[in-house]
Amino acid sequence: MPEPIFAFVPLAADVPPGVDVDTIVAEVAATGVSAPSDIEGGLLDAVQRAEQHGMELSIVVLREDPRHDSQLRDLATAVGAQDGGTVLVLSPGQVGSFSDTVSRVVLESGQDRTYTGNPVVAADNFVDTLVEPQTHWTLITVALIVVVAAGTAITAGLKIRRRTEKPQSGEPQADSPGERPVQTS
Repeated sequence: MPEPIFAFVPLAADVPPGVDVDTIVAEVAATGVSAPSDIEGGLLDAVQRAEQHGMELSIVVLREDPRHDSQLRDLATAVGAQDGGTVLVLSPGQVGSFSDTVSRVVLESGQDRTYTGNPVVAADNFVDTLVEPQTHWTLITVALIVVVAAGTAITAGLKIRRRTEKPQSGEPQADSPGERPVQTS
């Protein structure tokens, strides 16, 4: 029997090759940062600023871009699964994040502001996005639903009222629905 031919084999979710997740988890557990020592101080400031806003943030910086940008999100997820909180993973040209408290929409909005080429500036921009007031889409949606429902109810009430009102004397009357009233002089 011939072996089946697979036209498409999806890539397995994985972390970048050569990255030791256990070492990274140990470093972020100790300081909140796993990064080259020359930029660690600036990243610690971003972690502390996030902490002041009640957010547990860990930052991981890799020296090289992985083959696939999804590997950074996989790494962030692996670190977050062990350490918890919010994890930002940066490489020279890619970014990934994970959080057990922040929505994916907000994370990706923060990620959009990290493509600076400077990990410290990128981390500061990410923290800025996470701590700034967010648009309350649920409240806006509920308000719109209430306005539309009120408009619909008012329109329906006016139509019912118009149908049930009898024409006043002196007003022309139609013989049947849909006909134009005939005026007599």
